[in-house]
Amino acid sequence: MIPARFDYDVAESVEHAVSLLSGNGDTRLLAGGQSLLPAMRLRLARPSLLVDIGRLDDLSYVRDAGTHVAIGALTRHQDVARDPLLADACGLVSHAAGRVGDHQVRHRGTIGGAIAYGDPASDLAAVALAVNAELVVRGPDGERTIPADAFFTGPFETALGPAEMLVEVRVPKLAAMTGWAYEKAHRRSQDWATAGVMVVVHRSDGGVDAASIALVSMGGTPLRAGAAEDALSGGGSPSEAAALVVEGTEPSTDHAGSAEYRAHLVQVLAMRAIEQALAG
Repeated sequence: MIPARFDYDVAESVEHAVSLLSGNGDTRLLAGGQSLLPAMRLRLARPSLLVDIGRLDDLSYVRDAGTHVAIGALTRHQDVARDPLLADACGLVSHAAGRVGDHQVRHRGTIGGAIAYGDPASDLAAVALAVNAELVVRGPDGERTIPADAFFTGPFETALGPAEMLVEVRVPKLAAMTGWAYEKAHRRSQDWATAGVMVVVHRSDGGVDAASIALVSMGGTPLRAGAAEDALSGGGSPSEAAALVVEGTEPSTDHAGSAEYRAHLVQVLAMRAIEQALAG
């Protein structure tokens, strides 16, 4: 196959990357390339300029920032999965990173790339929703912070401006009485999830004060299951909440399964995840 033509440049700093994004044409950032390169191979993406940001080491870190943990956008999945601070403060994030793809993908892929791509089948996009992460982006006018629930705007579309790049992911530290779980189903271990459910519950006095349930591969964007969250935090049983996770979803039909199959599967996964989170 003859590749589509594109120009290539290497960013020497975040500011340099932003300046290149501000130019004309379809400019894309390349870090690990685990999402962009397959899209280019299938002609789903045809950038006129490819900017390599993989050498910006100052965007690879995990830091204690008081009420939250700050994760640099270019932190590799394997580093997110293995970081002891993150595992202790917000274990769902490190757990989800450890379940992305296979060893090769986790070695090259970055948390920022996975989130900024806006894939509705992304583990880490969903985990950002589940833990109410904040996403720090930088552009020509400086930095701004976008809540995860306002970041994903459509299939493979986000609130990033054309000259902005994601530079940091901020995840809150989970309280002591917080339980979490992630259940997903896929045909092969390295495949995208056919469906997935992330659950975070905040418990007190034997009940659930608040619940967060994020869904993978159940619509055009990563989704929150609002009706199921309300049922669980309102005293509903795990089965009652699980039955409501399909409300507001638009599962697709593809080689991995029909829409009807996904709708049934996500309820089964939700039941398992809710029970695990409540027991955690």
